[in-house]
Amino acid sequence: MTTRARLRAFGAFWYDFVVGDDWRAAFAVVLALGVTFVLGRLSVNAWWVLPAAVAVVLPWSLWRAVRRR
Repeated sequence: MTTRARLRAFGAFWYDFVVGDDWRAAFAVVLALGVTFVLGRLSVNAWWVLPAAVAVVLPWSLWRAVRRR
């Protein structure tokens, strides 16, 4: 296996691991991390952003998955 093929396999693994079946949920998590970072840099207490994002994104993602079936 060449180095290029190994890098491609490594990238494909991480893409599948992070994005999985729902790219919208992955995007929402990245967005929540970005919002947390920005609020933290502005010295705002931002601990609540990620739990709130999970509370919204998880049911939304499950609803979309069930609706497709």
